[in-house]
Amino acid sequence: MGNRNSSGRTSRATAVFTSCCKCRTYSLDGPDAGRGHDGAAVQPTTSGETNELQPVAPRSEESVANQPPTNNTHENLPNSESPEMSRIRLPRPPRRPVDEAGKAGLKVNLIDILIAENGKDHHTFDYEMMERPVDANLVVRRGQPFHLLLNLNRKFDPAKDAVSLIFTVADAKMPSPSNGTTIAIPLLNDNSSSLPAGGWWARLVASSELSIKVQVCTMATSVVGVWKLDVDTKFIPTGSALSYSLPSRIYLLFNPWCREDLVYMEDEEWKKEYVMADSGLIWRGSHNRMRPCAWNFAQFEKDILECCVYLLSNVGKLTIAGRADPIRVVRAISAAVNSSDDNGVLVGNWSNDYSGGTEPTKWQGSMLILQKYWATKAPVKFGQCWVFSGVTTSVCRALGIPARSITNFSSAHDTHGGLTIDTFIGDDGKVVEELNSDSIWNFHVWNEVWMQRPDLEPGNYGGWQAIDATPQEESDGVYRCGPTSVAAVKRGEVKKAFDTAFHFAEVNADKVYWKFKGTGQPLKLIDKRTDEIGLSISTKAVGKFQREDVTDHYKHKDNSAEEREVVLKALRQCGHLYSRYYLNEALEDVRFDFQLRDDIVIGQPFSAVVNVANRNRSKDYTVEVTLRVDSVLYTGKLKSVIKKEVFQRTIKAGTAQNIALPISYAEYAPELSDQCAFNIACLANVKETEFEFFSQDDFRVRKPDIAIKAPKEVPLGEQFDVTVSLINPLPIQLNGAKFVIEGAGLGTPYKISVDKVAPGKEARAEVKMTAAKAGQKTVSAKFYSKELNDVDGYLNLDVIDNTA
Repeated sequence: MGNRNSSGRTSRATAVFTSCCKCRTYSLDGPDAGRGHDGAAVQPTTSGETNELQPVAPRSEESVANQPPTNNTHENLPNSESPEMSRIRLPRPPRRPVDEAGKAGLKVNLIDILIAENGKDHHTFDYEMMERPVDANLVVRRGQPFHLLLNLNRKFDPAKDAVSLIFTVADAKMPSPSNGTTIAIPLLNDNSSSLPAGGWWARLVASSELSIKVQVCTMATSVVGVWKLDVDTKFIPTGSALSYSLPSRIYLLFNPWCREDLVYMEDEEWKKEYVMADSGLIWRGSHNRMRPCAWNFAQFEKDILECCVYLLSNVGKLTIAGRADPIRVVRAISAAVNSSDDNGVLVGNWSNDYSGGTEPTKWQGSMLILQKYWATKAPVKFGQCWVFSGVTTSVCRALGIPARSITNFSSAHDTHGGLTIDTFIGDDGKVVEELNSDSIWNFHVWNEVWMQRPDLEPGNYGGWQAIDATPQEESDGVYRCGPTSVAAVKRGEVKKAFDTAFHFAEVNADKVYWKFKGTGQPLKLIDKRTDEIGLSISTKAVGKFQREDVTDHYKHKDNSAEEREVVLKALRQCGHLYSRYYLNEALEDVRFDFQLRDDIVIGQPFSAVVNVANRNRSKDYTVEVTLRVDSVLYTGKLKSVIKKEVFQRTIKAGTAQNIALPISYAEYAPELSDQCAFNIACLANVKETEFEFFSQDDFRVRKPDIAIKAPKEVPLGEQFDVTVSLINPLPIQLNGAKFVIEGAGLGTPYKISVDKVAPGKEARAEVKMTAAKAGQKTVSAKFYSKELNDVDGYLNLDVIDNTA
């Protein structure tokens, strides 16, 4: 090995490395081994730091000496990034007698992984495996130095002792330097800044009588996952070699704090929100009644990180080398979180029959889902889009990838790839289901992850990338979606990888209504709406439990010249068009205005109203209006008709009439779906002309909010009281009522049954919770009964560490 000093002199050394299934030794020989660039032995810079660890017996000299010989000779170190290190030859070392090795060998008794120091430096102190009193594992981020304290049997002599660190991917079946699954690093006895650029390195930073402190740095493109560490030593005068294996594991994550990592994120507040925050909000509902729901991402909790690493290697089927690339990793995550192809985390269910599993609306966070999956390695039942998204956010943040959940209201599902959503209407105003393969979801939730996209450059496609774990359509034969550059979506570049056309249609397709008069009859184009898809695209604001609108990230303002130009550009790339149609006759005399109230609380009646105005001052018109109300799943699929009526009205010249269809609670209660959503449609025609009007909209009755009371500040580790309550808004009694209360870092969920709740009366429950971690925490609550469910609320509080 050549280290060039300030005078230009190159010092020579010979590296010795042996490899077998149980141990390796790596050492440096030569007159300058263990010395700095000036040739002098490095002096201690600070006293050795000690942390209490359970002692682990090191590998004995005899166990190393009695290993069978190996015929493997490696020409290069795994860190072939370094030109100097690539010249090191690694022949098999000579074996020394046991007694000779025992007299002079440098033995590592144990390694202190310096949990507190590394956890603070790498923003990993919250991971449960870092807090364990025994069997703790080290969690660090790639491309950034961390420290280890090696406790020894004698004083380290840099002139006579050579030390190397060998890192190996834990699940590599045939570790090899060529694919980055095993890395051998010589300890540089050099405290200067002249270190291998861009590669792995280790250097001595301090020594004491029986310990040395070592600084290690991984590459910013290292494989993410679980690594093993062995430390090999050699006493140069005699050649005696010893090896020590760290009994715990090192978890290496992506690093948004490292400029060389593709997931680097500059803004500190963004990193707090999109990497470190373990709770947040996910929006549901409809565009005219958006509903924030608290979600506990719980990425630092017990078993979560282990489960996420398992998903990459065992479910996402990524090669080990693939785990170094965040683009390939998030694409694999979008497949692994659903169970459609590979026994992934969640089973999707939109049938309204959840027997044998948990209703999607009952989940409040990712922790129980991922812990159950880790324990059973079997898909968890059941999930819908916001559950898939919440779990995906948890997995990405746990692995170090900045992520957030995104809700798109009036979200299109384009199945034919034409970038239009075509709806066919029969004479009775009902959607002809057998012709409608496309759908418009009341809302749909996917994810954004932050990274650069060198595979798409040049063109500034980095930043937020959309991925979607909800199994909707196959991508390259697998139910997955993305990563899609959000910048490419806004530009209408639908051919860019991956799945850009699908995401474009979700937010910017045109809605087209066709009148269907029967097989073989020409279609009549009733109307085209260019501003009803992709509304109020929402996410949680940075540092605040408020909504941030990100619609302008995905598209220009609806009906603007820029937006229409982008849509036409995308349509030209897809080349899809219905050809057998004729246009709706224009009519200016009669105007239809569909009206809905959006503040109806569940239990109250409501009405669907259309206002018909005759703007002609001399001519009367006869109109036929069909009003219908259907219960609907949030995916846009009609469940059942609640009420339908046909009205015949003569609208006098210069007048207007309201035509209303009243719906009582008794009429809609039996048909309520999970989201309490309805589709209200109006089909009208003017008898004196061929003009037809059709309009439909989503409508959702509002559920009550759970009121939560708790102190604004609570001491770390001490109990505090939480009270939850709500008023029964229904005209009937609630039976089988239950509250479920939980929060990330606040212990296991609490389930409390409540007595029967009469109409207008209060349901209340009290629990005592204990905060295990300091910082802002979120208490969330759900309420369920046979008659009323999916009611929720949340409250933020600050956990204060008075010992800090």
